[in-house]
This record gives sequence, structure tokens and C-alpha cells, in this order.
Amino acid sequence: MAAKDPHHTSSTAADAQCPFHAPKDHPKVPKEKIGILIANLGTPDATDYWSMRRYLSQFLSDKRVIDLPKWKWQPILQGIILNIRPSKSGAAYRSIWNNEQNESPLMTITKQQVSAIKERLSQKYGAQVVVDFCMRYGNPSTKSKVRSLVAQGCTKILFFPLYPQYAGATLATANDEFFRALMDETWQPAVRTMSPYCDDPSYIEALAHSIKKAYSEAEKKPDILICSYHGLPLRYLTENGDPYHCHCHKTTRLLKERLGWEDTEIMTTFQSRFGREEWLQPYTVEEVAKQAEMGNKNIAVCAPAFSADCIETLEEINEEIKESFEEAGGEDFLYIPCLNDETKHIDALVGLIDKNLLGWI
Repeated sequence: MAAKDPHHTSSTAADAQCPFHAPKDHPKVPKEKIGILIANLGTPDATDYWSMRRYLSQFLSDKRVIDLPKWKWQPILQGIILNIRPSKSGAAYRSIWNNEQNESPLMTITKQQVSAIKERLSQKYGAQVVVDFCMRYGNPSTKSKVRSLVAQGCTKILFFPLYPQYAGATLATANDEFFRALMDETWQPAVRTMSPYCDDPSYIEALAHSIKKAYSEAEKKPDILICSYHGLPLRYLTENGDPYHCHCHKTTRLLKERLGWEDTEIMTTFQSRFGREEWLQPYTVEEVAKQAEMGNKNIAVCAPAFSADCIETLEEINEEIKESFEEAGGEDFLYIPCLNDETKHIDALVGLIDKNLLGWI
């Protein structure tokens, strides 16, 4: 059944009213607005087995993430992986879980980012712009938030997945889900989607500021900065032409130039390898050990592809990758947090939104 159309029926929007030239018995409609829908990867609702299984099943069933034929992949996923991995992943999430808010750090930080963006845009545009967020996997779902924005009178929606670098498994699949949500709307809003912003000057500036701040506060200057990006299977680049690898290296290069560093002071690596096939290299977990063995006993690691700290940064980098470095003889391991809700990061995100609203407001 098609979704109920708020433009033709009674709306729950606070400013809904009968159109001026319409008869008095015409259903009330909300005042037209512009919606900004921020999107991130997603998070399980809890750390128990079944919550983790639901989340992992949705995530690992995405053809953009695992592109094997369904007949081949689903028996492995449902029969083997989802009987083992939920418990292991649940333990990892429990080590970083925000117990006070009973949610993952990614959820907490995303809420903080959206709150800051909402405050900035409210000062500029007032009630004309509505800001909300969704997750590609888990809750709140993209579909529920598209429905909510339309019900509030948003006849235009800017969809903004927080992925600086483009990848089919991140930005594209977020867009896929957004477009699927639009299919359920009788009267679809006009929409825009964001381009990757891996080379946006304000994003690079925010990264550089966070690096300089961390270095200035460190007891020892790190010998090298490892820019660790989430990995992808190598064939996504070589066979499918996914530009993610190039975008990651471009971000590192621009960051190096902004900092005025030499090539020996910074490098690009990839983490979170899954399965047996070859992924983008060098692998972060191996490279940090190699650096220690080469004599770089004091390193820093940042994660420019992540807009908010999450399981891959707080647990994988700051625990697993750190352990690999120390076991190889490393001494000082500095993890530099993601940009999160830092002022310069919010400046960059709001600036990108402003550019993409041109002609709409």
C-alpha cells in the first residue's frame, strides 16, 4: 500500500493549515519546507546476540557490501557467520558502549553533530529548514525519516551521507536506500544528494586542525602519522572501477600539503579486512607492526574516512591495531579521534549544506 500523502490529507505538522484559496473543508497541509537528512552507517540497538544478529544480517546482506551471488552468500551468512559473529561483535561493542545513554558511540556522536548542524541552520534559515538523521542499517531507518520529513511539509530534501570519500559500499548504498524510501511516497519531494567531499578545503582544514592539536598535546612528537581508511576488496577497484582508493590517497595528499609535511611523515593504510580475498593495501594492522620493527616506536593513527568515532576506531584501531604495534616493539601509540562534533568539522558540514541548497533557499 502506498504511503499516506500529507499534501492531500490531514497532516500532523504544527503549522498545517487550509490553503488560502481552498474551500474551508479542504484538508490542512503543512507549510512547505526543506529537509536536510544526515545519514551514517548504522548501529545495533543493543549488544545482545539477537540485536547484533539483526544488524549484521542487514549489513552483510547488502549487495554493495558483499557482492557475491545471493545463492552462494546467504547460506554462508545465515548458516555460519551469523551463528558466530554476533557474540564476538557484541563483546566488541560492549567494550565501547555508551552505558549512560544505552547506545553506541556512533549514535551519541551523530546526535551531537545533528544538534550542532540544526542550531547553525536554524540561525540562518529559521523554521524553513528541517534537520534530521537516519542510519543505513539499523535505526532510525532511512524510510522512517523520509516519511517524517514529508509529513512535516518538506517538498525538497537534501540527502547528506557523512562519507568524505566515495565508495559503492558507503555513499552509493546510502543513496540506494534513500531512493527506495522515496518509492513509497505518493507525492515525492524534489531531492538532491551530496557529492563526495574528500578534497573540500574546509574538510581538509578540519582534519589538519585536529592533527596539529593532537600533536601539540602529545608528550612526544610521533615519528609518522598513519591515515587508516576502511578497506574494500581490491577487485572493487580493479574490476568495478570504484574510486574509493583514489579518494583516500587524495585526502592524505591534501592533508600532507596543508600540514607542510614530507612524504616520510604521513602514509595511507586500510583496515577492517573481512574474508580471504585480497583487499586494498597496505593493511593497517600489519603496517603499524612494520613501522615499529623499522624503528618508528612512536606513531599516531587517524581515521579520515570516518566522520564519527565508532567500533572501527574505538575498538579496532585503539585496541586491536594498537596491540599489533606494541607486540612488534612499538612504544607510544596515539589515536587521534575522528572529527566528531568539533567546531571546524561542523563548519565544514554546514558550508557543504549551504552550497547544496543554492537555488532552493
